[in-house]
Parts: sequence; structure tokens; C-alpha cells
Amino acid sequence: MKITRMSKLNSEGKTLAFLDIETDDGIIIKGFRLVNGTNGIFLALPDAKGKDGKFYETVILPKEMKKQLEKIAIEEYKK
Repeated sequence: MKITRMSKLNSEGKTLAFLDIETDDGIIIKGFRLVNGTNGIFLALPDAKGKDGKFYETVILPKEMKKQLEKIAIEEYKK
């Protein structure tokens, strides 16, 4: 996996950056976010608002893959 685009934000909000990734098979997934939460920076997966007003993830990743991607994204953000 690799990051194909990262847009860093200069705002005071919790969202630090938006990013897109490309899998080893060439599939591009858009809409990831780096968020500054109460326990530090974490990777938020793409989501969509349901009819009930709640947000649901539209991409589901295995736990280990998400950790790996989160590490790559945070390193790229700090460059």
C-alpha cells in the first residue's frame, strides 16, 4: 500500500489531513482522514451518513492492515 495523495489542513479543527491510498493491486481508495483525537493521531476510514443520521464506515480493513496504514500515514504527515 502507498499514499497517492495527502492534503494537509491548516485549520484549528481535529482533522489534520485527507488522504487517498493505492493497494498493491492498483485499487485507489479515497476519503481517509488523519484526526487529532484525545489519545493522539489516528486514521479515520472513509464513511457515509446513513438515513438515521449516524456515520458508517464504507471501507472495512483488517486490524493489522489498518495499523500498518495508520503508521505510514502518520509518518508521511510528519514529513
